[in-house]
Amino acid sequence: MLLALDVGNTQIYGGVFKDDKLLARFRATSGSSTSDEFGTFFKSALRENGIDPKDIKELAICSVVPDLIYALHQASLKYFGLEPFLLQGGIKTGLNIKYKNPLEVGADRIANAIAASGMFPDKDLVIVDLGTATTFCAVSKKKEYLGGVIMPGLRISMEALASRTAKLPRVEIAKPAELVGKTTIDSIQSGLYYSSLLAITGISAKIKSDYFSDEALVIGTGGFSKLFEDAGIFDRVIPDLVLLGIAAAVRLNKERSLK
Repeated sequence: MLLALDVGNTQIYGGVFKDDKLLARFRATSGSSTSDEFGTFFKSALRENGIDPKDIKELAICSVVPDLIYALHQASLKYFGLEPFLLQGGIKTGLNIKYKNPLEVGADRIANAIAASGMFPDKDLVIVDLGTATTFCAVSKKKEYLGGVIMPGLRISMEALASRTAKLPRVEIAKPAELVGKTTIDSIQSGLYYSSLLAITGISAKIKSDYFSDEALVIGTGGFSKLFEDAGIFDRVIPDLVLLGIAAAVRLNKERSLK
């Protein structure tokens, strides 16, 4: 079994694969943690999902938080006896990365692109990841990673409003009942939801018109993607895309090592 870990700025998203099938998922807060805290949590999360930690034979890490990589690496060695696979520059991705400096591309964005290009090999793709930040990645049917767009995510926008104003509260991020709110909370929720919805619609359309065509697929992923599942702005919503990409990267690099 493979334990795949997507380490974001606010959460760690974990998944367990067996024979390329995703069996279980879990989340944890990605605050400052020690290798022991990580190790004990991962083992507990596995057991809660009916998986014996001893069955984990591979562990892979995709991280956008450099400060946590050492602790996660040590947790893998100490609690699983495994040298982890790290999705980083220099690994085989199957993509032609067109960034001026390919090492600048976030590991999670690369994982998303690996998975999506494998799932839709004959399609140009716009991949929208709604996490701490909202990111857009343009990937051609030739498996060229053309680049992307990065904007503040829903939670960042909400926290900015609450911290920089005297009377606006923190609110639950949710789809509003209607566009024009009747309370302050309703109005904030509407602003968060519709600003993202219209940004996703507009930026995706602009990427299509400037780089692809109307036949390009727009794929939604990330923690907040399900919020827009019925909004008609995505051709597909695949919340587990990053985990699928990590697993695919492990397979690609295993094949390379065997050659």
